[in-house]
Amino acid sequence: MEKLKEIKLKYFSEKIVLLTFISAVILMAILGNLLVMVAVCRDRQLRKIKTNYFIVSLAFADLLVSVLVMPFGAIELVQDNWIYGEMFCLVRTSLDVLLTTASILHLCCISLDRYYAICCQPLVYRNKMTPLRIAVMLGGCWVIPTFISFLPIMQGWNSIGIIDLIQQRQFNKASNSTYCIFMVNKPYAITCSVVAFYIPFLLMVLAYYRIYVTAREHARQIRVLQRAGAPTDGRQHHPDQHSTHRMKTETKAAKTLCIIMGCFCLCWAPFFITNIVDPFINYTVPGKLWTAFLWLGYINSGLNPFLYAFLNKSFRRAFLIILCCGDERYRRPSILGQTVPCSTTTINGSTHVLR
Repeated sequence: MEKLKEIKLKYFSEKIVLLTFISAVILMAILGNLLVMVAVCRDRQLRKIKTNYFIVSLAFADLLVSVLVMPFGAIELVQDNWIYGEMFCLVRTSLDVLLTTASILHLCCISLDRYYAICCQPLVYRNKMTPLRIAVMLGGCWVIPTFISFLPIMQGWNSIGIIDLIQQRQFNKASNSTYCIFMVNKPYAITCSVVAFYIPFLLMVLAYYRIYVTAREHARQIRVLQRAGAPTDGRQHHPDQHSTHRMKTETKAAKTLCIIMGCFCLCWAPFFITNIVDPFINYTVPGKLWTAFLWLGYINSGLNPFLYAFLNKSFRRAFLIILCCGDERYRRPSILGQTVPCSTTTINGSTHVLR
């Protein structure tokens, strides 16, 4: 009797710890991504930067993951039972694939935007990243994932050839439990993983490699400018200061986005590697490992806002203004009437005030 009580106590303790952890991840994702969206909407300087349109759309995708996907997965995980029926299981799975794919496509677009901004001349960037092209890229981030989510999943293309295995795993006779099982055949596993992860990942690696090379060259130029020093007549040398600030700002932005991309890959690479391998090893990957990799990916939805807060000064200031109810200490100084040229810098048409 005592042993049975200990087993039950351990079971409930594990459920409480699991529920606390999942709730913290969901809350972090919701509040963090809302904060990013509000910050860009309220801050005029953030709205001027074209990259931030992709960041807001990315935050919206992550917010939808935390609201429409994670809660139902959490309920199934804690209750060890799916109670919403087969149709809603398909809808929830389709949303999962759609929104997580949209996230990585947004990061791919951000890397291409930064490539043109940092590795090309400002005129080239303005010609490439027009409002129409940005709108088309954002539309693609949302439309392309539908072709590997709702279309094939609702039609059952992912389950061709493995329907018996799926039905076998959907119902546990021992515990009388039903599960929302998402299993994929070999063609779908390869197609989905290549479109959702491997092609965008390759494009990001190539873009960030070029950005890294350019950033190193910028750093070398900064050292040369710093060694040259200020002019002996005491007057400010506007072009050198402007170039230095521009190079420093672009280099820091590239490093920040590389870290964001790196975190995304660390979170989602285990899932997508397993997604391709599992059909070729007769679906022998343990269910708990699948769940762990899936929630590792979900954690990324709440991670990006904190990366912005710690690594991006403009976002950090905007977050502080929102959280401190518009405290004047955190507002940018007005650029009207300022005559000190080194206090502002323009990067491909966007003005930034530097302190």
